[in-house]
Amino acid sequence: MLEAMKALAERSVMERVVLLVNHVISAEPQAMERLRAHASRTIRIEVVGWPAMLRAPSPLSFRITPPGLVEWIEEPGPITPDLRVGVAVSNPALALARLVVGERPAISVDGDATFASDVNWLIENLRWDMQDDLARIVGAAPARAIARFGSAVAKALREGAKKLDAFARRAEPRDVPPAAEPPRR
Repeated sequence: MLEAMKALAERSVMERVVLLVNHVISAEPQAMERLRAHASRTIRIEVVGWPAMLRAPSPLSFRITPPGLVEWIEEPGPITPDLRVGVAVSNPALALARLVVGERPAISVDGDATFASDVNWLIENLRWDMQDDLARIVGAAPARAIARFGSAVAKALREGAKKLDAFARRAEPRDVPPAAEPPRR
């Protein structure tokens, strides 16, 4: 029963993530054009170096649609992806804190170079204009106020994450050279 509820929640979250990603992509015609060139190609995102004592998240697979959007492949099966992206996450909490600060995790890419280049362009250039979307619902003035509040919260989170990151870096074990042996007499 618990597994069925977990699977339903995961599916629900992924469907909404894909809707958001497609909303952001569709707001930028150049993004759709870049992806349209890769229609029916697949990308698989997986974590690398995940701690053995924790259950690793399942890899995520996506297919590029003919209009230049993405669709989540719920059960990828035995397909070989056109692009495989490995995200290094040996310390999940620290990786999340660094992501909040704006640092990208180390990644490894295997597959089609042109596809990888276009996906990288999307990551570098696409941004969600949340204020514009809010203005359509609540009006321009309330949207500006909500955006300012959201920016303040985001700034506070980034500052907290920077402090957490600095603390974690100081707490990381350092390689200490072995002590020199005392001279023999």
